Amino acid sequence: MSTAADPSESADDDTVEVEPDVAADAIDLDTYDGPTESLSLVEAVRDGLGLELARDDSVLVLGEDVGTNGGVFRATEHLQDEFGPHRVIDTPLAESAIVGSSIGLAISGMRPVAEMQFMGFASPAYDQLVSHAARMRSRSHGQYTLPMVVRMPYGGGIAAPEHHSESREAALVHEPGLKVVTPSTPADAKGLVAAAIRDPDPVIVLEPKRLYRAFREDVPEESYTVPIGEASIRRAGDDLSLFTWGASTQPALAVAEDLAAENGLDVEVVDLRSLSPLDVDTIAESVQKTGRAVVVHEAPKSAGVGAEIVATINEEALYHLEAPVTRVTGFDTPVPLSTLEDFYLPQALRIREGVLETVEA
Repeated sequence: MSTAADPSESADDDTVEVEPDVAADAIDLDTYDGPTESLSLVEAVRDGLGLELARDDSVLVLGEDVGTNGGVFRATEHLQDEFGPHRVIDTPLAESAIVGSSIGLAISGMRPVAEMQFMGFASPAYDQLVSHAARMRSRSHGQYTLPMVVRMPYGGGIAAPEHHSESREAALVHEPGLKVVTPSTPADAKGLVAAAIRDPDPVIVLEPKRLYRAFREDVPEESYTVPIGEASIRRAGDDLSLFTWGASTQPALAVAEDLAAENGLDVEVVDLRSLSPLDVDTIAESVQKTGRAVVVHEAPKSAGVGAEIVATINEEALYHLEAPVTRVTGFDTPVPLSTLEDFYLPQALRIREGVLETVEA
């Protein structure tokens, strides 16, 4: 069983140690030729959780209905049968208590993985996240870390009621001490979940529920990690950089392929995957190559992560820009109910218009 950080560690040493097995188990998904299985994103999350529960007996899963019912989206289905009620724990409907308990477990040497049923219901846990989880390393001068994960299904696109479709990644990214990742493919989902569990600090895994069962892909059967802090270039291109993450990645790729076929426009699609830390090098290198950029996300536009990316481009690649950077986003309103949801989300038509306006500017 793993233990919390050694309290004897120097209080002056603020270096963030990355545990050796995180990097050692990272694989290149583009060149992997080992055994695979066809999984949806939610199945890949479950597979990653199961392998980590089996690999490390300090790993726990807790949340509302994660045990008997296997989670509201069945991301933890059958895990309690395999690992028992002391490793996969049904909790009361109390998000603050779930995260608060996870903090206590983590500082005691466990590796809890908490599930929020929907991001829109995670607000009561926000105080625990920002007042305690995010600050433990700095508060203890590096003596203690919190190896804990909070998984949150987020985003719209499934015609859910109010409070079920929020995309509030900006609030979490803004908080020093929290790492924030979001997969757009099943293979990334499995690797990012494993990397988050093995990370010595708190990691928020935002799972785009619109993609839970949207498609399947071949996922390595073995246990592996996808490094936190590294973006993925989903489609290389020379004419424009399109930065996105989560569920917006799929329409962005579709637009890029359509424009290549119709207009000969070569759009590079960069899936950021890790929103904190942000892969600044990949962002800068892409814009320095293409000279134009569009940022796509479904969260509200104002003060969002997209604004941070625009600022990063200005700092790192301003003199390479041939046009202002465009944002294609959700609107500064609550996520509407299903009849207006397609208009709210950055669907392919709006992304296409944003790309063409930037190219013509």
